Amino acid sequence: MNDTNTLARGSVLVYILLISTDYSDAEVLPDSLPSAPAEPLPEFLLEPEDAFIVKNRPVQLRCRASPATQIYFKCNGEWVNQNDHVTRESLDQGTGLVVREVDISVSRTQVEELFGLEDYWCQCVAWSSAGTTKSNRAYVRIAYLRKNFEQEPLGREVQLEQEVLLQCRPPEGMPAAEVDWLKNEDVIDPSQDPNFLITIDNDLIIKQARLSDTANYTCVARNVVAKRRSSTATLIVYVSGGWSSWTEWSECNAQCGRGWQRRTRSCTNPTPLNGGAFCEGPPFQRVTCTTLCPVDGGWTEWAKWSACGTECTHWRSRECQAPPPRNGGKHCSGNMMESKNCTEGLCTPLAPGTSVAVYAGLVVALLLCVILAICVGALAYRRRRRHLHGDITDSSSALTTGFHPGNYKPPRQDNPHPLHPSAPPDLTATAGHFRGPLYSLQQAVNDSPHKIPMTTSPLLDPLPSLKIKVYNSSTLSSLELPVDISSGDGEILSLKSVGTVGREREYPSHTLSREPGLSTSATLGNLGGRLTIPNTGVSLLVPPGTIPQGKFYEMYLIINKWDKTTLPSEGGQTVLSPVVSCGPSGMLLNRPVVLTLPHCAQLDTPTPDWTLTLKTQTHQGAWEEVLTVGEETLSSPCYLQLEEECCHVLMEQLGTYGLVGQSCPPQPACKRLQLALFAPRAPCLSLDYSLRIYCIHDTPHAFKEVLDLERSLGGVLLEDPKPLVFKDSYHNLRLSIHDIPHTHWRSKLLAKYQEIPFYHIWSGCQRPLHCTFSLERGSLAVSQLTCKICVRQVEGEGQIFQLHTDIQETLPPHSPLPSGGSCLPSSHVGPYAFRLPDSIRQKICASLDAPSARGCDWRLLAHSLGFDRYLNYFATKPSPTGVLLDLWEACHQGDADLVSLATALEEMGKSEVLVVMTTDGDC
Repeated sequence: MNDTNTLARGSVLVYILLISTDYSDAEVLPDSLPSAPAEPLPEFLLEPEDAFIVKNRPVQLRCRASPATQIYFKCNGEWVNQNDHVTRESLDQGTGLVVREVDISVSRTQVEELFGLEDYWCQCVAWSSAGTTKSNRAYVRIAYLRKNFEQEPLGREVQLEQEVLLQCRPPEGMPAAEVDWLKNEDVIDPSQDPNFLITIDNDLIIKQARLSDTANYTCVARNVVAKRRSSTATLIVYVSGGWSSWTEWSECNAQCGRGWQRRTRSCTNPTPLNGGAFCEGPPFQRVTCTTLCPVDGGWTEWAKWSACGTECTHWRSRECQAPPPRNGGKHCSGNMMESKNCTEGLCTPLAPGTSVAVYAGLVVALLLCVILAICVGALAYRRRRRHLHGDITDSSSALTTGFHPGNYKPPRQDNPHPLHPSAPPDLTATAGHFRGPLYSLQQAVNDSPHKIPMTTSPLLDPLPSLKIKVYNSSTLSSLELPVDISSGDGEILSLKSVGTVGREREYPSHTLSREPGLSTSATLGNLGGRLTIPNTGVSLLVPPGTIPQGKFYEMYLIINKWDKTTLPSEGGQTVLSPVVSCGPSGMLLNRPVVLTLPHCAQLDTPTPDWTLTLKTQTHQGAWEEVLTVGEETLSSPCYLQLEEECCHVLMEQLGTYGLVGQSCPPQPACKRLQLALFAPRAPCLSLDYSLRIYCIHDTPHAFKEVLDLERSLGGVLLEDPKPLVFKDSYHNLRLSIHDIPHTHWRSKLLAKYQEIPFYHIWSGCQRPLHCTFSLERGSLAVSQLTCKICVRQVEGEGQIFQLHTDIQETLPPHSPLPSGGSCLPSSHVGPYAFRLPDSIRQKICASLDAPSARGCDWRLLAHSLGFDRYLNYFATKPSPTGVLLDLWEACHQGDADLVSLATALEEMGKSEVLVVMTTDGDC
């Protein structure tokens, strides 16, 4: 620093002396003054760089310039004190210019004292004789890194080869944190494993999940200050099982007769791993087989000995035909022919000429026998014709002469049948024993009930006390009823008396399993009826006139168990209702029936979130779409009336049906679920105690199924089920237990919570889903248990069970009905099944079926009742009003008090119908 000052003072002194010297004497001055070379502007060889203050350690800023007579720092617009600079000077050997370098130190206090919008900055300024030069600004900031991540990765269960996204948002920091991903504490390098990809947002993408990717993943954020670790996310890659190919059919297990053949397949293509779903369907198939039994051959009896031959021997034979060998049986053992001497050695061979004479005699004897047989046959034929002419009476003369007894000859006892099929019957033989029209037997079986007699002769008048009624139905056929029974009662009586004669002939018995509580059946005719499976919400309404007059069907309604049927869902679809079979399938219906199914779709949103589809199962077991709600056309075979908790299907073809749904973008759909908490009913005599939570569809049938299951396991419901709205968001259902009194109880659950995978719940293919919390008490004296169980969908809704129970008390069984449930009779037959009397129904139909110019017809009734979503379906029916009333009956089977219908008719101005309802009905 002293050298610099001295140099500066010397330069100034020289400059002053030059000015003060008197050059007036021109002779002393030289012709020209020598000029010094021009000095360039300073050029920075090293500029200050941005720096971060870590904790309380100051940072050093440095710059270097050449040529430079002076160089100083300027921070935030103010010159740094000269004493805070550390300056070094050197000479560039190449150019001979002076190189100056200066350092300053910036502390945390200096940076923190700065107020304003701009960061703390410093700049280097260098001087030379040519001027000044400024360096770039260097910013000094305080480094930090927050503790909490803005978003941490979440554990997931994914299917093999599925793309996986693990998100990570590092904590806020200065400078911005760099992110690394750890897999089981090993750093993931996408350049080494191209299946991994780290995005610009620090998310980790696994392009195709492999089994080896099942691991613990951690997001690590670091900068110059610190390093932070996120919570560990466990990724489980599961493999759903797949069936191998069927093996070849095995040999029939019976060596002889009827047996079985089977073939198998294994759930190894691939084998389910890490909680993946097991294969659906049976692992083996079995069919009947028949193995033909081997039959060993057997000899027939020996034939008679032949005539003694010229060789003095005769022979006899037998055949291997008693029985012949079949199906690999052994052939007869022994000789087929046998011969021996026929004269016991006394016979001698004939001379050569003698044999010719013997053969000639045999030929003559044979000719004589043939002639004798012809003569005997001719005599027998002539004798037979004489008897024939004496037995036949002229039937035409018998009819014209009034059946004279003298002209009739009874048939011979040894000849009970006519000699020729064209001979007319002898009517006098039956006139005294049968009175009634003669029917063709084939015609009685196959024709309509109106039969045509084979003859109308007055000689064959029917008996007045006999009535023949022939039922011709696809399910029964009978031939009885006395005259004094009325038509309606006669049909029912005939049905009860004949049993199932026609049904066995026309229809094979239904093969679906009819388990108690899941099925019902009734015999219905033209008057109709209603089938209801109690406590399930499933029913079938058969309106009057649906079954043709005079026909009866044993109709059934069955809820198919989930483990015994294939489900109609596929892809992103979910099952929303029980799978129900009604039948018999293929029966002829004159008008639609109404099938009521409960569903668990959440429908209270203002915008439609669901695409709902009704499916039916073919005889081959495949599922086909019947209709999609909102996309009906004139060719749609059904109409679906949708309510919040059930749907009503108008159909004309019985079979197996189920309702499925799928989210309708952009909003995700929601299902209504129920959470049911169960515990052992009997007093607990061990240290172990378990709580089971079921996640089921919010339908009466699903709750009844769980109650039956727990009843068989000895469990009891602790409190009423809680509702839960489950969103189509691919997030699992998480269950956890809290606030356990640890002084007396201990949870055996190793993890903090349990999860039910999203696809298990959404697909609806696994039932019933539940989680078990296993607890252990400290001693047998502990009887009180208090805890809290939380159930929620990740990033969704949840419920909390507050449990306080005495495990030593015998808990009473819970009512099998859910809240709001009803216990209806399983079946109603005839008018008792309907709330609306037939007389009122007919008057309403007569008043509204005809189109009205003002629109006050069945269309306005459909609008008033809320059945106007697709009016073209009703317009194609012979009586649209009748179908609307059938649908009204199905929708109000539990509360059909006629008030809603009367209100709709009053708003339409149909006062004449209201008078009829007030007079005849119960309004």
